[in-house]
Amino acid sequence: MFSKYKPTWMVESIYQITPHQLKKYGIKAVLTDLDNTLIAWNNPDGTKELRNWLVTMKQADIPVIVVSNNKAPRVARAVASFDLPFISRAMKPFGYGIKKALATLDLLPEEVVMVGDQLMTDIRAAHAAKVRSVLVRPIVQTDAWNTRINRWREKIVMRHLLKNNPEMKWRGELV
Repeated sequence: MFSKYKPTWMVESIYQITPHQLKKYGIKAVLTDLDNTLIAWNNPDGTKELRNWLVTMKQADIPVIVVSNNKAPRVARAVASFDLPFISRAMKPFGYGIKKALATLDLLPEEVVMVGDQLMTDIRAAHAAKVRSVLVRPIVQTDAWNTRINRWREKIVMRHLLKNNPEMKWRGELV
């Protein structure tokens, strides 16, 4: 029952994912959640670390697409300074937004990875779209009101997953 919430990898931060690691697993593009994965939900300006990571991905010819449940104006405003394409109203935990990104990229599910900070939406959507996933720790420990309910449910699911999957460990890279 909980297997649909199990991430392929668990990495401390999206910024620790490198082009070398991605290419090692045949990954040609990164799909990423926005809030608390790429940027802090309450600070859309991002960080120097984010900008450096995006430059590294661009130099390696690895596209990054934001896949968010937020409305288009909110996502557009948040990613404008990063010049990133996005899918808004992605309907996570369903695979709709991820499948739309796959079609945009003209890639197969095994050629992309979905990165997010929530089991209940990001990782579940990756399973629904049959793509690999990376769970990252949230950038900040606070959440928007609508995410708090998921966090409570997520704690229960995560406890079960960790108990039954000893290989699940937070790491500094994809291994």
